[in-house]
Amino acid sequence: MKTGAVMEEEIIFQKTISYLLARVTTAYKTVLERHMGLIGLHAGQVFLLLELWTEDGLRQVDLARRLSLAAPTVSKMIKGLIEINLVEIEREDGDGRSTRVYLTDQGHAMRDDVNAQWLELETNYLADLNETERLILPELLTKLRKAYTGADDAEEDQ
Repeated sequence: MKTGAVMEEEIIFQKTISYLLARVTTAYKTVLERHMGLIGLHAGQVFLLLELWTEDGLRQVDLARRLSLAAPTVSKMIKGLIEINLVEIEREDGDGRSTRVYLTDQGHAMRDDVNAQWLELETNYLADLNETERLILPELLTKLRKAYTGADDAEEDQ
């Protein structure tokens, strides 16, 4: 340490909320990937499907914005979903650059499989939380998401 430098408080990173949140996020992504892999999906593809189940026929640019992902990433996800016949794309009338993404019949049907895997995740991995913790956790996570993104749920969902 330099002479005259002010000694700041030493951070024990492993005890910070940011560290724990990063570890939980990594563990969750691993488990989600495993569960969705059982039905032939990658974890990220599920979130794209969730958007289309809410509003079918979204433009690729809108999917990218809603998912907070770069356009090339969304394009790659869509290509993967086209390959397994869950979505199809159509060019916009009058604008050859803009495409809309639509669920196929198989894409609509996949919702039941995703629901089953999601329910199993919720049941198995949150079993140790008591009722109060289950009520508080979504509020805390929503506050953290807003802090990190600067947007509330209504702004992000548009």
